[in-house]
Amino acid sequence: MSLVAHVVAHVGSLDLDAAVEVDEGETVAILGPNGAGKTTLLRALAGLVPLEAGRVTLDGVVLDDGARVFVAPEGRPIGVVFQDYLLFPHLSVLENVAFGLRSHGIRRAAARNTATIALERVGLADLVDMKPRELSGGQAQRVALARATASEPRLLLLDEPLAALDQSARGTTRRDLRAHLATFSGIRLLVTHDPLDAAALADRLVILEQGRVIQTGSFADVSAHPRSNYVAELVGVNLLRGLGHGDHLELPSGAMVVVPGAGSGEALAVIHPRSIALHIQPPAGSPRNVAAGSVESIESLGDRVRVRIAGSVPLIAEITPAARRDLDLGAGTPVWTSFKATDVTVFPV
Repeated sequence: MSLVAHVVAHVGSLDLDAAVEVDEGETVAILGPNGAGKTTLLRALAGLVPLEAGRVTLDGVVLDDGARVFVAPEGRPIGVVFQDYLLFPHLSVLENVAFGLRSHGIRRAAARNTATIALERVGLADLVDMKPRELSGGQAQRVALARATASEPRLLLLDEPLAALDQSARGTTRRDLRAHLATFSGIRLLVTHDPLDAAALADRLVILEQGRVIQTGSFADVSAHPRSNYVAELVGVNLLRGLGHGDHLELPSGAMVVVPGAGSGEALAVIHPRSIALHIQPPAGSPRNVAAGSVESIESLGDRVRVRIAGSVPLIAEITPAARRDLDLGAGTPVWTSFKATDVTVFPV
């Protein structure tokens, strides 16, 4: 069971011609710069933008073929979490979640009962009588998620689900959202401009630029081999997942990364490739993080060279062509990496 879509549509100056496939139980993130067509793609899947050509098929059923078949949005087994959540300000939390069920013809008592269960799943059973204005940003996001999943849709679409939150709330809400998505057995597709959200929430990335899919793959694959400057800048950061222990992060390999404020529990450490220094001999000086490795691959990107390092702390470094010549780097060359603890940013996931 899966989503198979080829979306061709024109909205203003946008010429969208993009294909995407998502399997059951998979979370795919659509990334791209502003104006790339990310939200238009989601709206077309939801039936809010009709296709000019192409086809949207969900679990083998055609929802839109740009010609003879068009299933209206309310007839599609799809739940949507919009960027600004679109909660009705005059309705309570419970009534907001029950509204979608009622619009599908479910009687009031049954809709309220199902809505209560959906709110319990996202940990908001004690807030059913509150109004949206009384909620925090993270709580409002969970209400929107409960509303989108209450009808047990086959496809869940999330448009920038964390964009409306301030930075202090994003870490906790990201972790909660990841846990809630794991309990949803259907197909999950989210739009984001934040590579950290994509890395924490998605199994696979689809990169959209100027209405076209230019790259797809796991975060590691895409960041290792970016196919455009945009991808290199946005996704080409080092993300190390591990367990926080106060002032360091323990990686699955057992290696330790010194990082201020690692906290406790699962976390992601973010390090820009330009912060990674490469050495042929163990480095002198005061870098807090030093690890041995070997060159796995080298890729030239104009005035930069991306060097992928294999080892207990797998990293991508960006150096100049001159530095590559001075170090005499090639595939398999033993190297040492170093970076400062202050160059690491850590986020809970």
